[in-house]
Amino acid sequence: MTEYEANAFIHKNTGRKPHHAIDECLREKIIVLKISHPYSNANFQHFQELLAEYEKIKISYSALYGMLTKSGIKSPKKRRRFTNHRRRKRKAAEGLLVQLDASPFGWLSDGKEYNLHGGIDDASGQVVALYLAESECLEGYFQTMHIMLELYGIPVSIYSDCHTIFFSPKKDKLSPEEQLAGKRANLTQFGRAMGQLVFMICARTPQAKGRIERLWQTLQSRLTVELKYHGIKTVQEAKSAFSLLW
Repeated sequence: MTEYEANAFIHKNTGRKPHHAIDECLREKIIVLKISHPYSNANFQHFQELLAEYEKIKISYSALYGMLTKSGIKSPKKRRRFTNHRRRKRKAAEGLLVQLDASPFGWLSDGKEYNLHGGIDDASGQVVALYLAESECLEGYFQTMHIMLELYGIPVSIYSDCHTIFFSPKKDKLSPEEQLAGKRANLTQFGRAMGQLVFMICARTPQAKGRIERLWQTLQSRLTVELKYHGIKTVQEAKSAFSLLW
């Protein structure tokens, strides 16, 4: 085979930089942004969205992933081991069931733990309200319900855990005869307020209200980064920011 014939097997782009290759300056800028405040805690998917929204940098996820991993940067979001359990089917229509809960977490950058109260529609996955407070409390749930009722109306039922804010510890102490007679255990303040509006359902395990539990995982990964980016450092600032969402 002659040298001319051998050269015919060499691609003409060999040794050339691909036209879609990322500029080295842009590559360095993206890496610096990722390791800097406030993007350091963002997972790769969220970081891609933040680059497009706030930095006007559009890059594919695969290119971003390859760039960051080659630089020794790992995504903060760890993969959870799959657990096999049967999921309850979503309700057929919006408003039939709203899951209500609170999540204690370091939502702000001051190192303290606060409780984010919230509700999610079981059928659509729509977040219907968020309210941040220093602890899981009656006011937090009342404020959450106020936001939801004002914007989305009255749901048919509320699905929550068995916290004493929702259900009296005496509710299971009625005899079968008392229950058949229609007697009700002492209602909590929240229960009395909701009594004429919605039907309250008690979830016995966290898995039973899995939709809102997964919402907390998402918000713990994403919302903390957003709050840090916008310089929100106090509970009052967070409340004001959440009010703009609704």
